[in-house]
Amino acid sequence: MFSFPRPTLRIATRASQLALWQSNYIADLIRQAAPEVHVELIHVSTTGDRDQVETLRTLGSFGVFTREVQLAVLDGRADLAVHSLKDLPTDGPPQLVLAATPVRAVTHDALILPAHVTNRSTLADLPPAARVGTGSPRRQAQLRYLRPDLKLLEVRGNVDTRLRKVDSGEYDALILASAGLTRLGLANRIHSEIAPPEMYPAVGQGAVGVECRTDDVDLRELLSYITDPATLSAVTAERSLLSTLRAGCHAPLGVRTLIRHHTIQLEAVVLPVDGHCRWMASATAPVSAAIEVGKQVAALLQDQGVDRVLRNGAV
Repeated sequence: MFSFPRPTLRIATRASQLALWQSNYIADLIRQAAPEVHVELIHVSTTGDRDQVETLRTLGSFGVFTREVQLAVLDGRADLAVHSLKDLPTDGPPQLVLAATPVRAVTHDALILPAHVTNRSTLADLPPAARVGTGSPRRQAQLRYLRPDLKLLEVRGNVDTRLRKVDSGEYDALILASAGLTRLGLANRIHSEIAPPEMYPAVGQGAVGVECRTDDVDLRELLSYITDPATLSAVTAERSLLSTLRAGCHAPLGVRTLIRHHTIQLEAVVLPVDGHCRWMASATAPVSAAIEVGKQVAALLQDQGVDRVLRNGAV
């Protein structure tokens, strides 16, 4: 138990179902660590929430789902911010610090088919020219590499909205994160998981990130109680890679991180948006060198010329 000196903590969060699940999850962990603390949720609307029409590429790669949530902490409306870590840029305001990363969920992507389709299917089972909904440049590039025949369509909105669209026949399939579906009690909608080396997840996928003010020493100490060391090491390596490459959260970059016997292995893949090829690199180091292994993999990718892909989206 941690004795926290303030009676109330306010969490800034988006108001989507998944964001609220994540924020309530963090609130419960805080209550377990400091039972005397009252936790409140402050709902915040982000650019990505308000604009459901533009593609993520058009909206920009930096902070589409996080900027306004961070601002609520910076201006004092909230004490901490909860994010899907895959949406959190690595070059955030210096007044904020990533102070907690609880146990990570499964990192894989998932194939979703209309509700009436009951047979278990994989990506390879989709018919030629099937209409697949995903707004992620990372997923789109990897799908084009795997199945150039597929017709890829943009899709925006919360999970329920996307499921309604595939069930109504607007799409033949969707690609979503397994973690989000499981957290919302929708694991039964997953027809199959698409895991590496077929499809590599985003940096931070499946992890929840908690930010607070850098100078809030008491809160940083409290949040250290809810941090999972293995998750922290993995996402530190991945975010070090992302930061070194100076790529946005929605870049066509995928990763896989494995921690075994005090070592960390980071594998990364970069693709052009048309998916006609892919560049890969990996490195292994002690867990204590998570930042360094991220930089090492980034350097290996840069030696292959991926900077022009991450900057311009094309070769």
